[in-house]
Amino acid sequence: MTYNDIIGTLGVGLILLAYFLNTAKLLPKDGKLFYVLNIIGAALACYASFLINYVPFVILEGTWTLVSIYGLMKAMKIKMT
Repeated sequence: MTYNDIIGTLGVGLILLAYFLNTAKLLPKDGKLFYVLNIIGAALACYASFLINYVPFVILEGTWTLVSIYGLMKAMKIKMT
């Protein structure tokens, strides 16, 4: 397994973990941990996609990261101006 594979696997694993825990009702979809798992997971997956020069997933995972950051800020009641 290459470095790219390890980083990408960790990233998608964290995203899937957040989804599974939410589906099993063990983690609320608007909870901070849900967003943190998605932020870290998507950022790692974005980085792995960048390493292999796969632009569509760089865009997808980069957007996922930004949307998750926005969700975390809302969950933490941080005002965005």
